[in-house]
Amino acid sequence: MEDDWDENDWPEDDGINDVVPCGFCGEDVYEDAEQCPSCGNYIVADTSVWSGKSPIWILLGLVGIIATIVALSGL
Repeated sequence: MEDDWDENDWPEDDGINDVVPCGFCGEDVYEDAEQCPSCGNYIVADTSVWSGKSPIWILLGLVGIIATIVALSGL
């Protein structure tokens, strides 16, 4: 029997099978895995507000906050 499926009939890719490298051993690990199957280390997501931000953008943000406070205080 011939399959009459076209590309609209296939299920959507929901990203379940996406892999990322392990931060310890470099092996591919499923993105939602809690532990690396190769080295056994736990995969911890970096949830810091400052992660991935350039120091210049952090500095500019702080200068903007200080400038706003000074402007609102009337100095």
